[in-house]
Order: sequence, then C-alpha cells, then structure tokens
Amino acid sequence: MFTKLKIFLEMIKFEHSVFALPFAFMGAILGSVVLNGHLPSWAQIGWITLAMVGARTAAMALNRVIDKAIDKRNPRTENRAIPAGLISIQQVIIYIIISFAMLFWATSKLSSLSMKLLPIAVFFLVFYSYTKRFTWTCHFVLGLTLGLAPLGGWVAVTGQFTWSSIIFYLTVVCWSAGFDLIYACQDAEFDRNEGLHSLPSRFGIKAALNTARVLHVLTAVGLVTLFFITHLSWFYLIGLVIAYFILYKEHRLVSPQDLSKLNTAFFTMNGVLSLVMFAFTLLDVLMSQHS
Repeated sequence: MFTKLKIFLEMIKFEHSVFALPFAFMGAILGSVVLNGHLPSWAQIGWITLAMVGARTAAMALNRVIDKAIDKRNPRTENRAIPAGLISIQQVIIYIIISFAMLFWATSKLSSLSMKLLPIAVFFLVFYSYTKRFTWTCHFVLGLTLGLAPLGGWVAVTGQFTWSSIIFYLTVVCWSAGFDLIYACQDAEFDRNEGLHSLPSRFGIKAALNTARVLHVLTAVGLVTLFFITHLSWFYLIGLVIAYFILYKEHRLVSPQDLSKLNTAFFTMNGVLSLVMFAFTLLDVLMSQHS
C-alpha cells in the first residue's frame, strides 16, 4: 500500500503543491488582517491546508487519468505511472475520491460562502484537463483555476469578496498562466502533431514566451498594487523586489533556441517565488501586529 502511495504522490508531483499553497495562506492572512483585524486561527489554516491538498491532489490525479492515452504517446510522459503500468486507474480513482472527500470536509469547516462556491472550484479542477483538446487558451483556464487558491483562502476566513481579493486573484491568474506557457513550450511539436491545442503549438514558442513575459509583467503590477491597497509595509516590498528578480531570472533561463533549463525556470523559480511572497507577507503582518 505504501509503495502504491509513493508512486501516486510521485505521479501527481505532490511537491508542486508549493506553487499554490503559499498563496492560499497569503490570501487567508491578508483577508483576515484587512477585514477582521487579526491573523486567521490555526484551525482555519489547518482546514485551508487540507482543502488545498485535497483539491490539488484530486485535480492532478484526474489529469493523469484523463490524459493517460496522450501521456502514453508522448516520449516525455510515457514513463508516468499509469502509462507505465505502475498503478492502475482503479487505484487512482480511489485516491481521487478520498481527495475530493478531504476537500468537501475541509471546506465545510470554513465560511458558508466557501461551501457555496465549492461547485465552481470543482468544475474548474475537472474542466481544465479537457481544454487542450479544443482550445489554445488552456493555459489561461489553468490560471483561472490556480488563482482560486488565494481567493479561496481569502473567502475561507472572511466569508466575502473585496476588490483586494479580486486583484490578488487576477495577479495569481497571470502568474500561473505565464509559467504554464513556459512549461508547454517543451511539448509544442508533439501537441501540433497530435492535434492538441496550446499557444506554443498554435503560434510558436517565441510567441508563447513573449506572452508569458507580458503576463508576468501584469503579475508584477498586481503584486505592487496589493502593497498600496492592503496597507502592507517595507517587509512586503523586500519580498516584492526578490520576486521581481526571480521573474526576471526565470525568463532569462529560456529562449526559443534553448529550453534546456526549462524545468529550473518552471519549478524552482516559481516555487521559490510563492514561498518568498508568503514569507515576507507573513513577516510584514507579524511586525505590524507587534508595533
């Protein structure tokens, strides 16, 4: 059983949870401080963590099941657990059911608005995996899905939307869509040959990387906008400068002629960025609470 669990966690790239989870915490912290005047409780943080892990695990596992035939034909993904026969679809479905149960249970412990919006979140979690079959805008659908992390954290502890939460949501949408465009460049030729849809396969790798740059400029604008509308201070700005450098470095690592450092640009850079923004936001809030 533990061997299968290890295979499953490797299949869904569990370590990639570092992308969205820090932003979910950041949304919860900012929402609670801005609207409630205090940090979220440990119980709220715990339920948000469980909900996020359940949501991402279910989404990634579904993606692997839905794309099993495509993965088997792609040299880059043919050794994934399902195409390689390391784990059965029936076993993966059991994990999916458990993950969705975790998501529903955790969400029920948070705000009532969270429960009301849960069907929308589930729809995006499932719908994204099908989009590359019919539209090159699939990267933006992924962005709309991952952007639910900070928005969900905000709504979970406040039970309401604000303009700040919407701007934060759109910022993470742009960030997510941008790094997914970079990641999709490695499959541009395969997607084109298979009749799959992506921006790199439709318009070329250069266009995809340029679009990613524009999206990450919008990300930078959104992050600095949060500074002004949520009354954050200098600690947040320090994190912001580091995040800007990471975004700049990310785009220096890849070019239409050289994608050899794509995994570093995709995983390492973006994982560090989300952790940096969360850490400096938390530090900023803690220092202001004790001043």
